[in-house]
Amino acid sequence: MPIYPFLRRLLFRLDAEASHGIGMAALRTAQALPGVTEVLTRRNLVAPEALRQTLFGREFPNPVGLAAGFDKDAVAVRALTGLGFGFVEVGTVTPLPQPGNPRPRLFRHPAKRSLQNSLGFNNTGMAAMRHRLAGLHSLPLGVNLGKNKATPPERALDDYETLIRGLHELCDYLVVNLSSPNTPGLRDLQNETFLRSLLGLAVGITAKPILVKIAPDLEPVQAVALCEVAVEAGAAGIIATNTTVDYSLIPGARDFGGLSGQVLREKSFAILEAVAKALSGRTVLISVGGIDSGAEVYRRLRAGASLVQIYTALIYEGPSLPRRINEELLRLMERDGAKSICEIIGAG
Repeated sequence: MPIYPFLRRLLFRLDAEASHGIGMAALRTAQALPGVTEVLTRRNLVAPEALRQTLFGREFPNPVGLAAGFDKDAVAVRALTGLGFGFVEVGTVTPLPQPGNPRPRLFRHPAKRSLQNSLGFNNTGMAAMRHRLAGLHSLPLGVNLGKNKATPPERALDDYETLIRGLHELCDYLVVNLSSPNTPGLRDLQNETFLRSLLGLAVGITAKPILVKIAPDLEPVQAVALCEVAVEAGAAGIIATNTTVDYSLIPGARDFGGLSGQVLREKSFAILEAVAKALSGRTVLISVGGIDSGAEVYRRLRAGASLVQIYTALIYEGPSLPRRINEELLRLMERDGAKSICEIIGAG
């Protein structure tokens, strides 16, 4: 009998952020015990040749990754590897430590299998992340970058430059986060002028891939235009999408923070679909938002994503979700006669 539904009932009696803290503590304990991560990996990592692909100069054992925001400070990367992810993205990290927004700032909407968060880039800062990432490199690893809340918009470029210089040697790709709704003024930086300046700076600092994460609340034509500018300016990929501020999706939702989970599914897919039609073959697309099954991953891959990320579904479905998604994905590929994941990317 699965144990997670029982554990979830207990955890859901607590504040959502407190529950997350317990989960992270369990992961940190697991990776501190000799041999536990290796046992977990043997049990959970689904990585047959059919699911493997090479992107950004690294082999991804399967297409299911962990989205940024779950392990903000890179404290449990080895344990997360043991859950069966094909890659992990840590952060969002800012140059200086910051506490984030006042609590409570993380809320569940169980009937909608969704979350609402207004965390505000709470993290221990770049120096602490550099220390944790040193020598840590198993699965492909991405780092999500954001500006400090106290940094005025006219100095935002300085924050991103600091982060790129400080972290590019410790990961496989970097993500420019301009789309979180929880840092005042951040989404205003989703414009052509700032993107060209930032990406021009970035490609002069590092050869590591720079990805741009976009909001789901853009009109599809706006999203396409922004992504075309990003790719032209040197971005190696697009992550679509961040959380949404469309509070009409959940009756009674608070009027702050961002919504994730099932309520985001179709908005996220619509942006992916539009961007993929415009940029197919020109950049790497990573889809995130409302993904909770192998069938949904299959839909995103067929729409043009090379990789996907999950977060909220992990809270509702439990730590075995990456393995179950990849097993279902393999069954769907076998059903359709696909020998390799590359055969289905963009096939729709």
